[in-house]
Amino acid sequence: MPKFAANLSFMFHEHDFLDRFEAARRAGFQAVEYLFPYGHEPAALAARLEDNGLSQALFNLSPGDWEAGERGITALPRREDDFRRSVDDALRYADALGCRQIHVLAAIVPEGADPRACEDTYVANLAHAADAFGREGIRALIEPLNTRDNPGYLLSTAGHARRVIETVGSANLLLQYDFYHRQIMEGSLTAGFAEHRDIIAHIQVSGVPGRHEPDVGEINYPYLFDMLDEAGYDGWIGCEYRPRGGTAEGLGWLAPWGIGPGLLV
Repeated sequence: MPKFAANLSFMFHEHDFLDRFEAARRAGFQAVEYLFPYGHEPAALAARLEDNGLSQALFNLSPGDWEAGERGITALPRREDDFRRSVDDALRYADALGCRQIHVLAAIVPEGADPRACEDTYVANLAHAADAFGREGIRALIEPLNTRDNPGYLLSTAGHARRVIETVGSANLLLQYDFYHRQIMEGSLTAGFAEHRDIIAHIQVSGVPGRHEPDVGEINYPYLFDMLDEAGYDGWIGCEYRPRGGTAEGLGWLAPWGIGPGLLV
């Protein structure tokens, strides 16, 4: 049976961020994920998890300067010291939150940068992160992002991600497989999952093309959820979508799995 985690960076925007934990619990979720925890003290986030009986499924390494358009610094030459500090910071949060997976954003390749230098920097920094996280029992994940939403992002296909993982050569570096990004870039969702099943540690979902609830758009998610069950996937499925209206009112698609508005008090 699929296990769903609410992405609090996308869902429950009717509430202040720290109040979204309770909203997720009331809707029936047992886990949450979000982009970045760094705007809040670890103890404050840990308290919301504990108060609501929630697990922390995932968060991202610092993206660098988000407001300036950075989407990760892992592949940026001459930012290695910043990257290592971000790894240490993420470990501090992961320890407080009991989080066992961290997504390591790659980077948008700057105009005029040497792609080979960026790739080499990416591999070296990922090796450091995989080793540092592994010592604490935390998995490092990489995720291909579609270039329609993220022009210039270094990692956009599962095949490229596999090559990077194999080059790094760490059993602690795995793949975050987002059906939304995969559909836009490559399609062949079930074939892609089967091809890369051995390295997939986390899945995310949303509708295509609008990135709304998974019951709208061109992807047949009930079929995919059955496929994941048949394949024995037992990790979290992150609901990383933008609700079309109120978050709770749009949760009807999750009713077959015991999630929806007002199920818990």
